[in-house]
Amino acid sequence: MNILILGSGGREHALAWAVKQNPKCDRLIVAPGNAGIAQIAECASLDILSGAQVVQFCEENAIDFVIVGPEAPLAAGVADATRAAGILTFGPSAEAARLEASKAFTKEICDACAAPTAGYARFTDAAAAKDYIRRTGAPLVVKADGLAAGKGVIMGMTEAEALAGIDEIFGGAFGEAGAEVVIEEFMEGEEASFFILTDGENALPIGTAQDHKRVGDGDTGPNTGGMGAYSPAPVLTDAIAEAALAEIVLPTIREMARRGTPYQGVLYAGLMIKDGKARLVEYNCRFGDPECQVLMMRLGAQALDLLQACAEGRLDQMQVNWADDHALTVVMASRGYPGAYQKGSVIHGLARLPEDSRHMTFHAGTAEKDGQIIATGGRVLNVTARGETLAEARNRAYAMVDHLRWPEGFCRSDIGWRAL
Repeated sequence: MNILILGSGGREHALAWAVKQNPKCDRLIVAPGNAGIAQIAECASLDILSGAQVVQFCEENAIDFVIVGPEAPLAAGVADATRAAGILTFGPSAEAARLEASKAFTKEICDACAAPTAGYARFTDAAAAKDYIRRTGAPLVVKADGLAAGKGVIMGMTEAEALAGIDEIFGGAFGEAGAEVVIEEFMEGEEASFFILTDGENALPIGTAQDHKRVGDGDTGPNTGGMGAYSPAPVLTDAIAEAALAEIVLPTIREMARRGTPYQGVLYAGLMIKDGKARLVEYNCRFGDPECQVLMMRLGAQALDLLQACAEGRLDQMQVNWADDHALTVVMASRGYPGAYQKGSVIHGLARLPEDSRHMTFHAGTAEKDGQIIATGGRVLNVTARGETLAEARNRAYAMVDHLRWPEGFCRSDIGWRAL
């Protein structure tokens, strides 16, 4: 197969790494890719938000299968364009991707199918939103309705913080994503990620993970796109996962189909778990980043078979073969992230790191310049390892971190602390 993966981050590097291991893969192109991806696949310059450009590229390069990595091309309808052109595609339609592109839409779906989630109210007017906060009282969660690269969520632990969140969102901090605000009940518990493949009818759970959103050790500081992750997530027991599938995920899939917008792709359910029960925090319509990195480390070559079966509507014939092990990834970010940070610093020591089935460094924000790898983003590297235990995976990952020389970068030192 000739395969095209759309995206340029650590998630796409991990997808490319897993796909490349499958003997079905004859040619692998990633657009636009990054410096790490370029070491294992062809990289192509392409506007991945343009369905027409993607279709033209696929036709010129005899692409058999398109895997859409990030949420923005999905929301822009790229998967609709490739499917309309007869190209096998993994990823939901733009209408189905509203499960991530609009938090208010997700709440409507949950209401319609009785999926347990936080109570909420939605506003397009700042004054009305603030009146609601003053009447309801803190804590509350204030969210920009649209896509905000994982950063449009403000935890209003006090009334003042919630009110400031309204000013931030309606003040344009998240652009068009902040045209509407959803204010939610603050849910107590422990959050975990549940990943399910669905072909619109069948559902196949493919793993659990737990992310670390806050920038600092001990979950302190501002929210980020994610500073590390591990899989599996012990808090998401088999019993809780089965209940979440039956009470949240499957009703959502049926409701989407009932509306004439069947969902095909990965459905990433963020769950809040308390007293052995799960409630939905939010849906994402793509693999998490950095959760994808630990899932792909554990799935390996079978990932391509699963994604292909999902796209072809035959998930009912598939099963996931898990190694009984653990994976953990440490995100290395540019100093200053998630605020202002400098680009262009050189990362030394990458060549000394092992790359095999138990150790991988996935690139997120890198480029090659004069034969050296430089940092081009906020989150730059995902240093990832597998082990028989989570502690072993953690120790291997941090041993790799210790071999890097990059004074302009930083990472959390406590990834996996909840489970350990």
